[in-house]
Amino acid sequence: MNQIKSKKRIADHGEVFTSEREVNAMLDLVKQETERIESRFLEPACGTGNFLVEILNRKLKIVKDRYKKSQLEFERNAIIAISSIYGVDILQDNAIECRERLFKIFDDIYTKLYKTDCKEECKQSVKFLLKRNILWGDALDFTNPETKEPIVFSEWSTINGSMIKRRDYVFKFLVEQTHQFAMFNDEGNPAAIDEPVKDYPITHFLKIAEYA
Repeated sequence: MNQIKSKKRIADHGEVFTSEREVNAMLDLVKQETERIESRFLEPACGTGNFLVEILNRKLKIVKDRYKKSQLEFERNAIIAISSIYGVDILQDNAIECRERLFKIFDDIYTKLYKTDCKEECKQSVKFLLKRNILWGDALDFTNPETKEPIVFSEWSTINGSMIKRRDYVFKFLVEQTHQFAMFNDEGNPAAIDEPVKDYPITHFLKIAEYA
């Protein structure tokens, strides 16, 4: 059963929230993809993140099961998993809450595993990824509702294990070129897009927040 925050919000924005049972039933249709650490997902009307939360839960379970004995490997693969999740919502408070929920999922697992050995720079990298990947915007006109600036997403590519490459692409062109909400192809390359709007130097995955 769908949940509704308020009658006004559903009237103005058609806002409903899908239940956990329905979310999992739908994700089970693409179960193999949800359990690939690097598989990219975009939710163009993400709300507070019900779908993205379950996707991240599944991805981080794989990361934990495979890499928990090595903190560095857990951190690196958790970053890859988080960097593969994208969302847009027309309501700013939803986008903020979605980021917070996703961070809490990571932070709870990370803290439980490594306690006082947790690295603050890893947490900051995760926060920065979520700030770049979960955006306040209108997926119908591809702009920020307030500024009317175009929505720009970052692509994160792993290089030589621990290094990350960031490239920014305009969301509208990604969708127009592919005619679907698929941002990157199976090889991890931007779908049919030749040039990013901005290209960043390669950096270590624990230094991502320094892009800001």
